[in-house]
Formats: sequence, C-alpha cells, structure tokens
Amino acid sequence: QRLSSALAEVARYRTLLNSVRDVEAEPVVARITALSPDAARHSIILDKGTSDGLREGQPVLSAEGLMGQLVLVGERSSAAILITDGAHALPVEVNRSGLRAVAEGTGDINRLVIKHLPSATDIRVGDLLVSSGLGGRFPHGYPVARVTDVTVSPGAAFALVQAAPTSALDRGRHVLVVVRESDDLPEPEA
Repeated sequence: QRLSSALAEVARYRTLLNSVRDVEAEPVVARITALSPDAARHSIILDKGTSDGLREGQPVLSAEGLMGQLVLVGERSSAAILITDGAHALPVEVNRSGLRAVAEGTGDINRLVIKHLPSATDIRVGDLLVSSGLGGRFPHGYPVARVTDVTVSPGAAFALVQAAPTSALDRGRHVLVVVRESDDLPEPEA
C-alpha cells in the first residue's frame, strides 16, 4: 500500500512538472499546508515564501491549469487567492477564437463568470478559456476554465457566460508557483 501511494505521488509530481514546459520562468513546487477557514474566501496557505524566491502577485498553477496568485508572502510561507474567490478577476481569451474577456470568481469553487460580453459574441459551451497574458501577471495560453453555459436573455445587450475551472481547486497537495527573474511585476489583480 505504501509503494502504491508513493508511485501515485511520483506520478502526480511528474504531471505537475511537465505541465509548465512552455512557461518561460522557473517553477517552485510548494505544498498546500492549510485552507482558508472562512467559507466565503477561496485561499490556500503554501509552505514556501520569500526565502524561496516567492513574491506577491506570482501565479499559482496546477497540472491542469491556473489556480490563482500569491497575495501575502512571508519568509517561509505564503497565501494565495484562488481564481474562484469573489474578489478575483483575470484576463482570459477563448482558445478557439482569440476573443478576450475578463473571468471573475463567484465564490463557488466550481464556477467562474464572464458578465460583459455582447450578446452576439461567438462563444460556445465547451470553449476553453486560457490566460491571455495581458497585464503580464499570468503566463499566456495557460488553461483557466471551460465554458459550461452561455445565457442570453431576450432583448439583453450582454450574455452571461459560466465556466468551470480546469484545475480541481479543492483537490491536490502540491502546486507550482511561477517565479520570474524580473522584479517589475504588476500589482496583484483582484
């Protein structure tokens, strides 16, 4: 049983490390040590900090996609806000068409929304949303979510788009933090 558990852990590490091949930065593997005790907030505590090269605003990734960003960094630990937190928003683009938008957290661990797309916009259920790279915060082209619903009310000027994160935000023990050499990071997005 221990061998089986160890082999599964190695497979998860390998998948995690292989997921950042195209990201032009040095990844730091961090272990999730705690979750936010506040049910209204979606954040995690990591076992790495400034002594490991981490700084506020750096992206947090899983093997499946973007998870969030660092918002508070101490010497040996840090806190990250998840993309589904109601106070978080990030620039995305539709992988199929290149359409740019802003995906916002809803407070539901399984749902993001895009609120201000014209009702005639070409976006479909099943479309993959990836990070646009605009603003320089998140790596371009990293998976964020998959569109699950597009609602256009009769006579409405805007569509309401719902999407499910590609990362299992409530599962796993390890994440990658993208550490860039540049100190000129933009302020954390909220």
